[in-house]
Amino acid sequence: MRIVLVGPPGAGKGTQAAYLAKNLEIPHISTGDLFRANISQGTPLGREAKSYMDAGNLVPDSVTIAMAEDRMEQPDAAGGFLLDGFPRNLGQAKALDEYLKDKNLTLDAVLDLEVPEDEVVKRIAGRRICRNDSSHVFHAEYNKPEAEGVCDVCGGELYQRDDDREETVRKRLEVYHTETEPIIDYYKDQDLVVTIPAMGKVDEVTRRSMAALPSRDA
Repeated sequence: MRIVLVGPPGAGKGTQAAYLAKNLEIPHISTGDLFRANISQGTPLGREAKSYMDAGNLVPDSVTIAMAEDRMEQPDAAGGFLLDGFPRNLGQAKALDEYLKDKNLTLDAVLDLEVPEDEVVKRIAGRRICRNDSSHVFHAEYNKPEAEGVCDVCGGELYQRDDDREETVRKRLEVYHTETEPIIDYYKDQDLVVTIPAMGKVDEVTRRSMAALPSRDA
């Protein structure tokens, strides 16, 4: 099963990707993980990406595409994969198509996690992170700490990251609408897109996504 997962920031792509990949027994290939792994391991692609990032520049599509293709070549991806964060624009989508065509492979589905924009802003802007440990995450509405501004786990100060401020979130949404949304229409032309309502509990969204996938026996 070869799947692309798309959706705006705050739609829960990372969470859903992890659950879906586990249920389908395929690797979850995240752009963020690819960058971190290549940079930490000092691969040629990682060094190239880091040079752009250190200079404050965007990493070119060519580097991102090469990282993704290298990861899809790994033995654990032979039976399929779930792509999260790639492709993020039309150029990357077309490159993925060319890669798969060269391998005589095709995508099985593109899952589009749909969340109202106001909900996206609420989800991200309400997030509060512990200064002592960034894995301790709370939410001003959905997962309140017992004492406001204090981490339940270690007593550290909770704060709002600059990236999570409402004005920044809305700018990220603008980038999503401009760069990533066009790939949805691109894949609709290939009859691959399944829209998944991503409101509700995590397991409910996972069940909707699993039910929407084509049968693996088809």
